[in-house]
Amino acid sequence: MQWKSLLCAVWIMTPLGLTAQISRQGNTDGKKIAMREPGESRSALNTRSGAIDSVTPMPFAMNGNGKVINNQELRSRNNRDKDNEKLAVSAADLPKAPKLALAPAAARPLDRIMEANDKFKSVPLAGETDYFGNMNGYMVDYVKKYMTNFGDRLNHVSGKGGATFEVIERVLKSHSIPKELKYLAVIESALNKNAKSPVGAVGYWQFMESTAKLMGLTVSGRRDERTDLSKSTHAAAKYLSYLYDQLDDWLLVVAAYNSGPRPVINAMKRTGKDDFWSIKSYLPKETQNHVLAFVATATIMERLNHFLLPGVPTNFDWSTLNVSGSVAKVKKAANPLLSKFTEDEVKRMAIVRIKTPLDLEVVSQMLETDRRQLGRWNYDYFDYLETYKAGNIYNFRIPKDRLDVFLEKLSAMEKASAKVQY
Repeated sequence: MQWKSLLCAVWIMTPLGLTAQISRQGNTDGKKIAMREPGESRSALNTRSGAIDSVTPMPFAMNGNGKVINNQELRSRNNRDKDNEKLAVSAADLPKAPKLALAPAAARPLDRIMEANDKFKSVPLAGETDYFGNMNGYMVDYVKKYMTNFGDRLNHVSGKGGATFEVIERVLKSHSIPKELKYLAVIESALNKNAKSPVGAVGYWQFMESTAKLMGLTVSGRRDERTDLSKSTHAAAKYLSYLYDQLDDWLLVVAAYNSGPRPVINAMKRTGKDDFWSIKSYLPKETQNHVLAFVATATIMERLNHFLLPGVPTNFDWSTLNVSGSVAKVKKAANPLLSKFTEDEVKRMAIVRIKTPLDLEVVSQMLETDRRQLGRWNYDYFDYLETYKAGNIYNFRIPKDRLDVFLEKLSAMEKASAKVQY
């Protein structure tokens, strides 16, 4: 990402100046938001009470030649496949085991840990009752329906995606992003580097050109790094980190990845809530389904992968997906979007006014301070990057005890940030 080198004015605010949140820059009407699909409504969308949302096809799938198939063609093929399956099924094909089929103990996420404050939380899978609470039954039913509709397609992706998943997982790990986020690429592109959406999102991670460039990718007539697996995954990890800084919840991050951050932020401010289920009805319908499809895909690939080829037995006990205590219960830090910083944070914080965007990972490394803390304190930083124009000022929050180091290394951080290219 190339940034113009500009002067930086430094200004330390008194702690009392931080007790009120700094207002976020609002999006202007008509501004293109990354990942936003045409025709999405920002108005409140109510769901039917007690009903499972209809499962829409994954955005992309491939034929035998690697060609992207659109959703209309997919629906047509799915209907033909279902008709063929009805003809092929006989009584001899049905499982006859008298006992209920269970999910193997090894597939149950008993060792999944929810980290607090300075680290990413784990990605919730269906059945994790500590996270989903009274919506767990809804989520498990959705997974069941999703497995029925898209099990064959997920099996195809799983079979061909071994090497691709290895690269994605390795890159995500280098950014400390939970490995389950690799399944976001499955529902975005079915791991097809040539996938292209109607609005121009391209590649494994379906980046719009503007967001791709913002995250350090080259997009030109000669080269489009959105189709490069390693580079685009580094960019996706960086983007996911910025979204997590704002939202502090992976389901909200997945929602923002689909619709852009603004609809999610608006829904949070409208409801005063910071969880997906509370703001769900205020999100675009496509975004709601995108989040549910992600949880279903991650759950199936992680915990039901062994059932993809033969299919889930008719006597499968879906309640065996339920796990209590799979994530440690910790006190959730208040989301900065909805609350003030704590008194302790105010005491430990200094603010510097910057005119040149800095890469948070570069700052974290040079200041030898925690990246997650920087992200949380600068929860609105992506807005600054997304709307940046030469001379724009951002009030950058850093640990007060690293202020001298920041001033000493500012020039080096600016140069390193300007050269960030994966």
